[in-house]
Amino acid sequence: MADKVTYKTLFRRRREGKTDYTKRLALVRSKTPRLVVRKSNKRIVAQVINFDLKGDTTIASVDSNELKNYKWYGTNNTPSAYLVGYLIGKKLAGQKCVLDIGRRHPSHGSVVFATLKGAVDGGIIIPFNKSVLPAEERMNGKTLDEYANKLGDKAKNVFSKYIKEGIMPGEFNKAFEKAKAEIAKVKA
Repeated sequence: MADKVTYKTLFRRRREGKTDYTKRLALVRSKTPRLVVRKSNKRIVAQVINFDLKGDTTIASVDSNELKNYKWYGTNNTPSAYLVGYLIGKKLAGQKCVLDIGRRHPSHGSVVFATLKGAVDGGIIIPFNKSVLPAEERMNGKTLDEYANKLGDKAKNVFSKYIKEGIMPGEFNKAFEKAKAEIAKVKA
């Protein structure tokens, strides 16, 4: 009979690649609510979650699909990420949090950090290094305008969903500023 263990079965969520328990433990031990940012192929979700022994409790949640209420059509691009963060920041102004990006690699200038910048601008207090943030032009839609102008007539095909929602190629920055102004009216 063997008296040594040769293989240790990991927790199910670790086996599935969903949870890094070492990182989660460090975030939970901080006893600070977490701003959890997740990006899928179709949307961005930001939640402020508080740890509880009985199970985590969600304080507030914002989905990029909610941005349609503020006249912005966007699913998972950088301006949408900023607006998602800005909206959750307005809902929880003054709240202290730490950023939780899960198992995502922290690549500088990514959508996750655009959400962070939006949340900070909205009023949530989060410690961060400014070098990780994307350029201002990426967050406010100016790069989308430049890309649409470069495409010319092909822009109608590339940005057809935006056109369907009433945002014409080359007017992304204007639509972004309008949506940001609407979100700024949200009270905590």
